[in-house]
Amino acid sequence: MNAEIVESFAQMVREKSLDKDVLAGIIEEIFGVLVKKKYGPNAKYDVVVNMDKGDIEIFFERTVVEHVTDPNLEISIDELNAKGNPDELEVGDEYVEKIELNQFGRRLINLARQSLNQKIREIEKDIVYSEYREMLGEIVVGDIYQVRKNDVLVNHNKNELVLPRSEQIPKEKYRKGDTIRAVIKEVKKTPNGPLIIISRADNLFLQRLFEIEIPEIYDGIIEIKRIAREPGERAKVAVESQDARIDAVGACVGMKGVRIHAIVRELNNENIDVINYSDDPVLFIQRALSPAKLKQIEIDEANKKCVVTAESDQISSIVGRNGVNIRLAIKLTGYDIEIIREEKPFEEYEDDIELVELKEELGSDIVELLINNRYDTAVEVLSAGVDKLKEIKGIDEQKAQEIIEIIKNQFEEEE
Repeated sequence: MNAEIVESFAQMVREKSLDKDVLAGIIEEIFGVLVKKKYGPNAKYDVVVNMDKGDIEIFFERTVVEHVTDPNLEISIDELNAKGNPDELEVGDEYVEKIELNQFGRRLINLARQSLNQKIREIEKDIVYSEYREMLGEIVVGDIYQVRKNDVLVNHNKNELVLPRSEQIPKEKYRKGDTIRAVIKEVKKTPNGPLIIISRADNLFLQRLFEIEIPEIYDGIIEIKRIAREPGERAKVAVESQDARIDAVGACVGMKGVRIHAIVRELNNENIDVINYSDDPVLFIQRALSPAKLKQIEIDEANKKCVVTAESDQISSIVGRNGVNIRLAIKLTGYDIEIIREEKPFEEYEDDIELVELKEELGSDIVELLINNRYDTAVEVLSAGVDKLKEIKGIDEQKAQEIIEIIKNQFEEEE
């Protein structure tokens, strides 16, 4: 029975990769509890565990007395002599005898097994927690084993990692069995064990990918100064070279874009703009809003505000699709950016547009009404302005503004 118990314990060591000395200490503690359950809380004992030999020895100690008052603490000299008293002990000496495990009975032995299992589970949870706490901010590679409504469960070294919906790249598809890369974002202790949260949407994941794909960043020659990101859509990364001989943006993009394309593919084709960082806010904002051409930048450093003036044909480039470019520029620079549209003088438009060509955009009735009032081209309408147009019967101020805006958009598209 002794060898059987130790072997079952040793198997736990192999399966859980626990330290043998740690497990031996747990076994000593558990069997110490058994001794106290059987012989009382004041019992004197010593538990010796040899994991290599697969042996547990329990030594029970009692004082030799003339008359016994507590059999759990004392043994009479007469009883000892009846046993042969091989060590020739006398009253006052300490008598030590070895207790066989089967003396505890099946119930207590099963209790020991249950206690050991519980202790091992607690230690295992602590080991996993400590292991992943040390890996915070690092990229891990695992296999998806379950896709649920609000999260994805990933197997990494037989441990469960959770990819919540908030940390997923929007519109990215996850399938059971797929291999996935993500950064360890958070490790929390819970009653059910450590909760390990991973992320593909966090800025840190993008930063770690840059470090993997771009040796100059890993080596510290190029530094990532700031990142702004809308996962799955677009990101802006500001970099700075510590070596004047190395072009930071060129090194990040790589020959024919090979380095940046590897990162883009990993991020489900998320567009990445790499720009040179600058301590000069005007220059930095200008770079953050590229490729748009800006006419003027006014900075309010105290309130972190900025007013950007640009010609009307640059506004769409500044704002970007669904406003993503301006939002990322605001995140990257830390400035609240206001845009002022500078209207292009009408005489600068190289090609005028006949109003009859804008029937689809303005509507046939409006075009006919304008022509009947001697407005034959788009420039003529723009030159007249809202005040003149609203004098026409059938066109109020709101309609006049709408006509002007539609025609301006037509010129911008032609640009």
